[in-house]
Amino acid sequence: MILSVLQQVSSNLHGPISPFFQSKAIVRYFTVLSTSSSIWCRPSHWRSTSLTSERFYSKGKEKGDKKKKGPVAINEEEIEELVNVQHLKNDLQKGIDHLKSDYVKHLSLRSTSGSIESLPVEFEGDTYTLQEIAQVGRKGPQLLVVNLSGFPQAVKNVLKAINDSGMGLNPQQDGTTIFISVPKVTREYRESLAKNAKALFQKFKDHSRDIQNRYIREVKKKEKEVSSDLAHSVQQQIHSLTEQFVSEAEKIMIAKQNELLGKD
Repeated sequence: MILSVLQQVSSNLHGPISPFFQSKAIVRYFTVLSTSSSIWCRPSHWRSTSLTSERFYSKGKEKGDKKKKGPVAINEEEIEELVNVQHLKNDLQKGIDHLKSDYVKHLSLRSTSGSIESLPVEFEGDTYTLQEIAQVGRKGPQLLVVNLSGFPQAVKNVLKAINDSGMGLNPQQDGTTIFISVPKVTREYRESLAKNAKALFQKFKDHSRDIQNRYIREVKKKEKEVSSDLAHSVQQQIHSLTEQFVSEAEKIMIAKQNELLGKD
């Protein structure tokens, strides 16, 4: 196309165009063509291409990459400003002591008549040991007999207490008499007791959460009287203190499970 244009110019000027002028014209033509926004010379089969620009940013850390916060430091004097810290610790310690007692009484490799006799039974709004409302005896090496003829109305309560004891026993009722087979020490029995040890720990854990929430509610009632920073700090410390007791109880549970399973 550029050559035909130059020939037309040459005829209009009635003379040949010098090679130098021709080369300059060709360069100028392609320069204008490359920079012009006009598409008058574009073949019909060409497709227009739209270009978009994108910005690439460095990726930040994912949420999961955030560092976990360490345990909150306990300042008992600060906690004492809003709640009685000694009462809090005593309440949590009682739960630990009760868990230890349950492990000793109810999670032995052999259920003895002594552990059955001391089993707590809820009856008519009070708590009794089984031996206070029944006669406990042994019929053979692996069968315990509980006679409730003196308190026949307590049979259901005793059955519930035995089933909830965590000893893995399966009591059978015959009138006012309850027969309890003492399982042989098998691998399955050991695993059953270890499972019950975890269930008792979970019960303690739930109880500890209730204690924690009770003291946190006390703090929230006083939020208007103190600074928000102090109220928040004490709540965090109550949670951290509770976790310390839960961690101690978990160690006790693991030790008991290892004992029941025969691990070192």
